[in-house]
Amino acid sequence: MIIGLLTAVAASACYGTGSVLQAVGSRKSARREAAAASTTGTTQHGGPSLSSTAKAAVTWEFMVGTVLDFLGFGLGALAARMLPLFLSQTVISANLVVTAVLSIKLLGIRLTKPEWLSIGVVCSALVLLATAAGHEGSGEAARSTHWWLLIISLVLMIGGTIAVRLLGSKSAILAGLLSGLGFGAIGVGVRILDGIDPFDLPTLIADPALYAILISGTIGMYLHTVALQIGSVNGATAALVVGETVLPGLIGVLMLGDTSRDGLAWMAVAGFLLAVAGAVAVAWYGEPEGAAVPEPEPEARDLTPTPTKTG
Repeated sequence: MIIGLLTAVAASACYGTGSVLQAVGSRKSARREAAAASTTGTTQHGGPSLSSTAKAAVTWEFMVGTVLDFLGFGLGALAARMLPLFLSQTVISANLVVTAVLSIKLLGIRLTKPEWLSIGVVCSALVLLATAAGHEGSGEAARSTHWWLLIISLVLMIGGTIAVRLLGSKSAILAGLLSGLGFGAIGVGVRILDGIDPFDLPTLIADPALYAILISGTIGMYLHTVALQIGSVNGATAALVVGETVLPGLIGVLMLGDTSRDGLAWMAVAGFLLAVAGAVAVAWYGEPEGAAVPEPEPEARDLTPTPTKTG
């Protein structure tokens, strides 16, 4: 249990740091396109174009953030096999706290009292969950479950991408939520994946859950990038938290045998609900779009960002 918790915490730190660095890269790219009066940076609906997203992905900040995301993915996958999903996914989703704190320095954001209170609620909820969590389930699932995971992942990721592009600049929270559902599908997929223990490559390749993981991870990363380009980094991350926590946690309990300690089911439920409520509160009180401070020019001596948000 302790090793699993430490692994999930490390994954959370990687994801949180990566999100902020990706936001810095995304916004730097957006400013460059705006300064160049580019007409290819947005779609007809006002959202970021594929070209704009690709340019954001080649900034050094975004690339470092992506490396951290891959590291977080590996650690998160390991945690998902060592802990109940309602615990591993919730601890990993605490990257929201890392994101919010780093945003103060790197994005020039000053958090309000309600945001700090919401972050405190999330941290308290994680303590409750860690105390109440019992053993993870076996991870055994009918073959049909593997196929359903792939089908649902395809529908959510492809249909969601189309919806986000049609909604354009209004789709930040939706994109964050969909990316969270994608990352949640990764957690479920890793838990039920065949051919891991013992390792059997043919069995692994033949498992539909593997392709659900790859599709959800790839498109989920793209949707997360879009959310960071057009919306509040804290709001987008909070929506992601809800998506990657609620559904996987329920699936783990209802279908995969995850349990709480004897007599502490109430504490697990309370911790889970508080964690989700805290994440939603951070999204509600998150900084408005456009609150990020323009990045100073490299030659500027004073590199301290100036907060623009008031409580």
